[in-house]
Amino acid sequence: MTTLSDAEVSNKKLAAGLTGIFLGAFGVHKFVLGYTKPAVIMLVVSLAGGVVTCGVASLVMQIIGLIEGIIYLTKTPEEFKALYIDAEKDWF
Repeated sequence: MTTLSDAEVSNKKLAAGLTGIFLGAFGVHKFVLGYTKPAVIMLVVSLAGGVVTCGVASLVMQIIGLIEGIIYLTKTPEEFKALYIDAEKDWF
């Protein structure tokens, strides 16, 4: 179990939320949270899938990142820590 202070949780929550909204298609918010496998999946789907589907896959990944970013920012720091830091919930 990770022991983070309230300020560290709030900073991680803000960083993950904002990168999810602005750079969600590339999985940057997943990298911020330390979820390497889901981040690489989002990055590959967005880049390789985006080329094959003329950008549709990238758009889908951006929508997922946007939704996750909003979810992160609307959670209380305690909920965020319990779900995404302690329980390591990868998706949504």
